[in-house]
Amino acid sequence: MKKWVFERRINLKNTNSSNYEAEAIQVLEGLEAVRRRPGMYVGGTDSKALHHLIYEVVDNSIDEALAGSATEISIIIHPDESVTVKDNGRGIPVGIHPEKKISALQVVMTVLHAGGKFGGGSYKVSGGLHGVGVSAVNALSEWCEVTVRRDNNIYFQRYEKGIPQDVVKSVGTYKGDETGTSTTFRYDRSIFLEEVTYRFETLAQRFREMAFVTRGITIRLIDERSGREMTFHFEGGIASFARYVNRNRQVLHPMIYGEKEVAGVSIEFAVQYTDTYSESIYSFANTINTGDGGTHLTGLRAAITRSINDYGRKSGNLKESDPNFSGEDTREGLTAIISIKHPDPQFESQTKVKLMNADVQTYVQQVVGETISTFLDENPSAGKAIIQKCLTSARARDAAKKARDLVIRKSALESMTLPGKLADCSERDPSKSEMFIVEGESAGGSAKQGRDRHFQAILPLRGKILNTERARLDRILGNREIRSLVSALGTGIGDSFDLKGLRYGKVIIMTDADVDGAHIRTLLLTFFFRYMQPLIEGGHLYIAQPPLYRVSYRNQVAYAYSEDEMEQLAAKMGGKSKVSLSRYKGLGEMNPEQLWETTMNPENRTMLQVEIEDAVEADQTFDMLMGALVPPRRRFIQTHAKEVRNLDV
Repeated sequence: MKKWVFERRINLKNTNSSNYEAEAIQVLEGLEAVRRRPGMYVGGTDSKALHHLIYEVVDNSIDEALAGSATEISIIIHPDESVTVKDNGRGIPVGIHPEKKISALQVVMTVLHAGGKFGGGSYKVSGGLHGVGVSAVNALSEWCEVTVRRDNNIYFQRYEKGIPQDVVKSVGTYKGDETGTSTTFRYDRSIFLEEVTYRFETLAQRFREMAFVTRGITIRLIDERSGREMTFHFEGGIASFARYVNRNRQVLHPMIYGEKEVAGVSIEFAVQYTDTYSESIYSFANTINTGDGGTHLTGLRAAITRSINDYGRKSGNLKESDPNFSGEDTREGLTAIISIKHPDPQFESQTKVKLMNADVQTYVQQVVGETISTFLDENPSAGKAIIQKCLTSARARDAAKKARDLVIRKSALESMTLPGKLADCSERDPSKSEMFIVEGESAGGSAKQGRDRHFQAILPLRGKILNTERARLDRILGNREIRSLVSALGTGIGDSFDLKGLRYGKVIIMTDADVDGAHIRTLLLTFFFRYMQPLIEGGHLYIAQPPLYRVSYRNQVAYAYSEDEMEQLAAKMGGKSKVSLSRYKGLGEMNPEQLWETTMNPENRTMLQVEIEDAVEADQTFDMLMGALVPPRRRFIQTHAKEVRNLDV
């Protein structure tokens, strides 16, 4: 297992062999290692790492909830970007540590690998097991203040860049039984990127998930910058989570839910099939979202496939001549949530995105397999519906394989003549090349003439591609435009998708700034999200931002990307009555030089990088906007109709 954290870290200075002596060896004591190498502890210095600071502190409060000692957690973002995390748990101990001879609170906040989760019975299960989280947050903060309510006394200590400014002191008393810990910190602006800031939506998604998997906890998120506030509390646990994911989908049967403890490991899961064609599976370990899965997810998938195959044979719905369902067959339209609580979880890294405990796979398979088998035996109508769903998926998979193989063969045959109408570039290094997906032949012609042929490729689309939210892979691969897209990218699709085959480091969607352009862009985003998600996760997908207006006066020419920007430019040039305004309705209205200057030139252009911050919300959004059910889409349109601006009709 990769080792990520050290209390003492030794660095070798960059030096030549002539003066490489003992004094060239640096020893970083205590929290200095965290400040020098933040990526090892919180994953970097970007927006994701910034939010991770809050998660580390909240994880400690969640651990108090798991121990049965906390019922409420509040997270407050203050106007100066400082953050307060407050709980009503037991409060961090403040007595003198027998070895360090300082307050236990100071030990927890300033010493790596210190905490109450290494044994000793303080916590049965917890998410923060390395004793690194809150001390790393302290190290990466300009300042941090901790207030502890415990034993009828209020204790306080302040830190600056991880250094205590005074000893832990009692600053008052309180009456009643309310104990707990309040931590307020402001991230160090000299470490984190200047433009990063906390996003309410990102935090809300994380804390919603925590509330789902920590039954009975109340989590309040307050943003004093905007006045927004949300409270999360769910008594239904994982089952409530699954119902939330499926709220815009047509379900095929009642929820399959199970909860059991095996060898000290608590296992809770929910499984339900819908009429969709994609899978939605989420895994958690000690309330932490394990984005890269792990042994608990492997066990869940194996148990589902085995249980359905066994039931299919036993019930006669799966004939002797029929092959067993593959894992892919049994996951089409599946919504599944797995949450385990382990007394000693082993994660792949400090960021805790993948669970590594080998024993968990066996335990999960046992619990999930028994529960699903019992449910299918007791609910034959539901069992028949699930088997029929899997049979249809298996037939479609065979058809898709043939279509996929055809695409691969065609790609090989067309490698000399280029797939579709792709105008390729001469650069063969993917990190230096980019491909524009362009709407229509007219825009494609301008883009081909205006591009830099050395590193820019152009793939024009004929009209709108298939809505992949409502189609299986076999039908998707029957679409000519999608086949051309798959062939051009070189990654394959479905089971054969391999990001290593990507021919272009940047894949850029470039459509008209009108309703049709927005629709095509949404269709493409749906396809990439459902069938090429690693492309998005790898940071390869972008959306070009062409200008909306050309503003000119005498010899002055400028381009505006919004109506407000146009108004400002016009005012600078002498007013709207004096300037000449051109509204671009389509890329084809620009000549090649204008398209290059405004939208394709890396020195001048504006692009949006497509990211997935909230997989659950993204999943539901595509369901709602592009799925088969009309009522959720109608509600969305009615709710947001008044927010529409610059509608092109």
